[in-house]
Amino acid sequence: MARVISPRLLVSSPATQTLSPFTHIGPSLFPSNFPAISAKSIWKALPPYSGNTRPGRPLMATASSACVSDNIAEVLGEVGILTASGDPVKFKDLWDQQEGIAVVALLRHFGCFCCWELASALKESKERFDSAGVKLIAVGVGTPDKARILSERLPFPMDILYADPDRKAYDLLGLYYGLGRTFFNPASTKVFSRIGELRKAMKNYTIKATPDDRSSVLQQGGMFVFKGKRLLYARKDEGTGDHASLDQVFDVCCKATAA
Repeated sequence: MARVISPRLLVSSPATQTLSPFTHIGPSLFPSNFPAISAKSIWKALPPYSGNTRPGRPLMATASSACVSDNIAEVLGEVGILTASGDPVKFKDLWDQQEGIAVVALLRHFGCFCCWELASALKESKERFDSAGVKLIAVGVGTPDKARILSERLPFPMDILYADPDRKAYDLLGLYYGLGRTFFNPASTKVFSRIGELRKAMKNYTIKATPDDRSSVLQQGGMFVFKGKRLLYARKDEGTGDHASLDQVFDVCCKATAA
């Protein structure tokens, strides 16, 4: 079966420095328990900027770091992450490495309200993916205790939720990272088309799920589909809330099942 990986989905130019699309989100979007967050408080929470927010990690990803290699499943399989219960596990143990089909959704971090919306959509879609023989896997940046907060309050199935506190998988997959991607990318405006879904997902939201390592809030996510060790689909979020279409992902899975 031919891949449906499009270079357009894997490579993009640096984020345009425009006014943050979140600047104009009105208070009606957020539930009454949502804390006030200002740009000033975000800057205070982040480590001092000295050219890099973390050694070896540029403030804004470039096109050259956005490539996914042909043997990515082999390499990713050896990456160790944690279950929401805190047990260590490797990616290769999460699905059948021969012919099993898996959707790996990498959330930004457990305290991202857009990721609560994505997690809610994944939960609602789980039954149809299960019926098609596809395993859903959700990974987020943060420690297992932060993952459990999302799992308990959303709620979300804890048996398919994993934590990657050191962002090993995110680095390996070249997912975007940086201030521009997180707060100033035009792709983030897509979130305005899902206001109703956001309100619903944030009913029990708490900022306490945010990683203690505040530099993690600059991480972007992505969506990948594997059949065994073969990569069928890859999409990197251009900005915050720029999630893959689950209908498109499901279609890819169905075609892989029929092949």
